[in-house]
Amino acid sequence: MACIDDSRFKIHSTLLSILFATTIAGVLSISAAAIFSFSLLSKMVERMVSLSVGIMLSTSLLHALPEAFESGADPRTLFACLLGGLLAFFLLEKFAILRHSHHHEGDGHHHEHGHDAHEAGKAGWMILVGDGLHNFTDGILIAAAFLADPKLGLVTGLAIIAHEIPQEIGDFIVLLNAGFSRTRAYMYNLICSLMAVVGGVLGFYMLEGASNLLPYVLVFASSGFIYIAVSDLMPQMQRRATLRETIPQILLIALGVALVLFVTSQRG
Repeated sequence: MACIDDSRFKIHSTLLSILFATTIAGVLSISAAAIFSFSLLSKMVERMVSLSVGIMLSTSLLHALPEAFESGADPRTLFACLLGGLLAFFLLEKFAILRHSHHHEGDGHHHEHGHDAHEAGKAGWMILVGDGLHNFTDGILIAAAFLADPKLGLVTGLAIIAHEIPQEIGDFIVLLNAGFSRTRAYMYNLICSLMAVVGGVLGFYMLEGASNLLPYVLVFASSGFIYIAVSDLMPQMQRRATLRETIPQILLIALGVALVLFVTSQRG
């Protein structure tokens, strides 16, 4: 009987950890993005990009992928999943670019009166829908990480927070340009962020009884982190090639790696 109670407590504690991590990840990233957007602290945003690279790459390469490959799953299948994930994120980004690059304010084309405002409003709602789906997926990934290893859950949540802040700043700017007030932009983004909690709960109940799927979810999550860091964040950093800008970038990447190593080295 004591054994059953312990098992239930362990399951409940994992679910509580997932709920806590997804809620904090959403609220913290949205709130920080709002503060940076409204106060225009551009230097802080640039620093967050460098920190994100260190956290995302080290979470993927030093913890999530080793965890998946040590699970006993077929390595060839895991590598195929990694390749599929990288290509999937490439196609998703390509689709997003194609959807949003067809219209430019003041591009020299003749639009009907009110066309720009109408298009901006549509872009704002598209951003919210896309953000909600993205956060839902993040919730599932956090759940998978916690089910595999609580430490991996912590660093995955940390990686998502670090990446979400610069991304949410961009979303805030789009929403403000679309005519949303600051309060509405914050509240709608906050509601979208709660989709991570929904994804976390659903991921827990789906994956808790299908632990054989965990290695593949971890590899897919890693492919997303690696793709975002290498194809999106690092090219942004390369635009600032002076020594004065490069030194802080290297130090912040190292800090991100050190944070992940510190969290994962702690005893459970």
